[in-house]
Amino acid sequence: MTIKRFEELEIWQKARELCKKIRLIADSTSLSKDFGLRNQILDSSGSVMDNIAEGFERDGKKEFLNFLYYSKGSLGETRSQVHRIFDSGYITEEKYAELIEDCLNLSGQIKGFINYLGGSEYQGLKKK
Repeated sequence: MTIKRFEELEIWQKARELCKKIRLIADSTSLSKDFGLRNQILDSSGSVMDNIAEGFERDGKKEFLNFLYYSKGSLGETRSQVHRIFDSGYITEEKYAELIEDCLNLSGQIKGFINYLGGSEYQGLKKK
């Protein structure tokens, strides 16, 4: 099966779900009033999914791999901010553990996809 749209990528779907969870917290807790941290975690979590999409749309293997690394980096930033929102009392210990686990799992999936893509014959549409 050939993936034709980034929306078909499981890592993008998981990144979208994480972004939605973060948005819900940002809108429904007192984090909504901590504008700096709120905006930072929304931006970084959004960057995870957006970098996957942008890399895919560039139609080249090397660029896609670079953007997957950017996505993984943004995910690390998001995970750090999850620690900050927990330490600031914006989320429960249960929600904190869930989000950290989500971040770690997605990071592993992105790394696995990087390894797969790096070892594949795929070169992207630019090479055709």
